[in-house]
Amino acid sequence: MTNTPVKLLIAASGTGGHLFPAIATANQLKEYDIEWLGVPNRLETKLVPSQYPLHTISVEGFQQKLGLGTFNILSRLIGSILRVRHILKDGQFQGLLTTGGYIAAPAIIAARSLGLPVILHESNVLPGKVTRWFSRLCSVVAVGFEKGAEYLPSGKSVYVGTPVREEFLSAQSLDLPIPENVPVIAVIGGSQGAVAVNQLVRKCIPAWVENGAWIIHQTGENDRDAFSLEYPQYFPMTFYNNMAGLLQRANLVISRAGAGSLTELAVTHTPSILIPYPYAADNHQAYNAKVFSNQNAALVFTQSELTVEKLQTQVLELLKSSEKLEKMTVGAEKLAVKDSAKKLASLVHKFLSH
Repeated sequence: MTNTPVKLLIAASGTGGHLFPAIATANQLKEYDIEWLGVPNRLETKLVPSQYPLHTISVEGFQQKLGLGTFNILSRLIGSILRVRHILKDGQFQGLLTTGGYIAAPAIIAARSLGLPVILHESNVLPGKVTRWFSRLCSVVAVGFEKGAEYLPSGKSVYVGTPVREEFLSAQSLDLPIPENVPVIAVIGGSQGAVAVNQLVRKCIPAWVENGAWIIHQTGENDRDAFSLEYPQYFPMTFYNNMAGLLQRANLVISRAGAGSLTELAVTHTPSILIPYPYAADNHQAYNAKVFSNQNAALVFTQSELTVEKLQTQVLELLKSSEKLEKMTVGAEKLAVKDSAKKLASLVHKFLSH
């Protein structure tokens, strides 16, 4: 038996929702020789640790309707498939792990054309287009939500949860000057921020501050009014790096319903008010949020129905009811899969061991 490490290509690109689970799983596969497949100028060029060599391909999404642009996308897709085939053959890789998204399509097709095993992770309840189209080609589809299996071919899926960054699994301190015994509201809009949510929240801040709350507000990069309010108890910032410490400290979180954010809320057992992004592909954030509301882990509102008065009142009612918050904490904990990275890594072991 040879001691040569197994070679694994990980295809994960674009957002933290795709990258963080892949990085967390790679950290569980230290005995593997891992290289990365990404897209130029995306988050992976910053986030993927330097120990993983990064290959890049040019690939786009499939959101638009058929037209002249379709031929351009298809020709680039074919070029990407050939490029990934070359990377896999040249590097003598023994399998592929992908967390979905645009990059998964050429990666899955190339790997299967070479007879290599493919492990696909889908973090959303409602699988994305690439997962729905190509799941049959994969050796197995690991799902982040148990309900996700209902949308996939029978027998293909295994429920593993969604891996989180390691810092979420141990106690983190909050590096902000906030007293210990005050209620903390965290507002997070995902990596892109959420301008519509930000505007609502800013109108609620005076009432929340008056009632003793402290607010940490991650606005994202696209909000030109991000720093228009000033209160000693209000901390607006475009990006906050210590998300684990923030969610562990927060009494209540106001958030979009991306799978990555929800996974972190579950692992930290944090009560939340969820406002699904209404323009997400196939309205998939609404499906994610429904799992949390069904488990009493969150209150869910559509963006169109949520008024300033409603948000202001709901937040204050929750902060004044330790019983309601405790019920939501228990609900969130029931949705947590803390050993998800190990479970996904064990699927890689299983399918790459022969």
